[in-house]
Amino acid sequence: MANSSSPIQYNQFKGISIERKSMLSFDIPTTLITILLVVFGAISIYSATVAPGMKVYFDRQIIFAVIGIATMILVAYLPQRIIQSSSYLFYAISILLLVGVIVMGKEVNGQKNWLVLGPITFQPSEFAKLSTIMAVAMYLAQRGIRITTFRDFSIVSLIVALPTALILLEDFGTASVFLVVYFGILLWSGFDLYILFYVACLPILGILSFFDDTIYYSFAIVATIGMFLFRRRIVLTVVLVVSFFSINLVSDTIYGYLQPHQKSRIDTFLNPDKDPRGKGYNVIQSIMAVGSGGLTGKGYMQGSQTQLKYIPKQWTDFIFCVPAEEFGFAGGMTVIGLLTMLIVRGISIATKAQNVESNRFASLVAAGISMMFFYHMVVNIGMAIGLFPVMGIPLPFMSAGGTSLVINLMMVGVLLNIYRTTIRKSTSKEYMPTE
Repeated sequence: MANSSSPIQYNQFKGISIERKSMLSFDIPTTLITILLVVFGAISIYSATVAPGMKVYFDRQIIFAVIGIATMILVAYLPQRIIQSSSYLFYAISILLLVGVIVMGKEVNGQKNWLVLGPITFQPSEFAKLSTIMAVAMYLAQRGIRITTFRDFSIVSLIVALPTALILLEDFGTASVFLVVYFGILLWSGFDLYILFYVACLPILGILSFFDDTIYYSFAIVATIGMFLFRRRIVLTVVLVVSFFSINLVSDTIYGYLQPHQKSRIDTFLNPDKDPRGKGYNVIQSIMAVGSGGLTGKGYMQGSQTQLKYIPKQWTDFIFCVPAEEFGFAGGMTVIGLLTMLIVRGISIATKAQNVESNRFASLVAAGISMMFFYHMVVNIGMAIGLFPVMGIPLPFMSAGGTSLVINLMMVGVLLNIYRTTIRKSTSKEYMPTE
């Protein structure tokens, strides 16, 4: 009797294990957060484009949302080895497309960052964001690779520098995304915090050098204190600190080499009231829209700045103004909250992939995607409220743009894939029957 009952108990246990794994392996919270952001974006675009001849923007967003969600589900259930093995191929394709933009790209709003292939018009730079993250993760995931060595650090830097340089020729804002993701991956991979802190302070000081000297030197002093707190070699620290106080001396020279549209954005950021009907118009109207929303907003499709079209192309870079004006502080914080939850989910998935599955590739990809979403959110919303210069960086899942929406949903598909693989393996170990 004992022998005959044992297989029945094992089969029952095995069935429960399979059912439990099936339920756990799909990341429902991340999926719901993403869908809510897409819906929030769609209704915001609809409100911003309610006018004769403008419905096309909403229709396109819905079409690309369907394509993007289908792509997200497809990527979520691909074998992870296919995603990993195709990393270098995707990277090579993205580099070729970026070169194609330089040679025969289409200029939109003064920037040549679009590529036309037959009936399809898209931005290769959006695809390059994901492919670069995957290529860096693929290299660092190899055995024997250590980011702390000069050779491996140089190769990783080159992988990021190539697409960044190609994009920088036309679009500084998008190029900055690659640099931030680069720092994020270095931090996640265990790079020296001392060097990262130094490198991170440089662009901040570069921006502050255009402000009042008091602000610049105040941050330089704070950064200097931070450098000495690491307690590294005094000579090296002194040399690096000297560079902090030298940036202000060369900022005027660097400014002279910038393109006219880049100078214009900096000038508008520093003093939008200087040209309220010209370059500073968008920023001023955006701040007014966000501020006028109050606590609960003016009501859907009742925002004066939005409905009277005071903000040009509000459905793209300044889409955050719509929920902030029409749903007030509550609407703005809902958008920020959803994006923050998605970023936290991404970091959680990266941690699980590292700790549970020991999958360095998956962990680095998840961390890189999370960092990219974070930077997009901070800069885009910062543009809308006047904290950052207008850099042409869209708000994830909300700004109108087919390429951006599809690639962002594809990135979420990668996160879902990593979660599914990690949970499947962890539950397999948890429910492994013992003799």
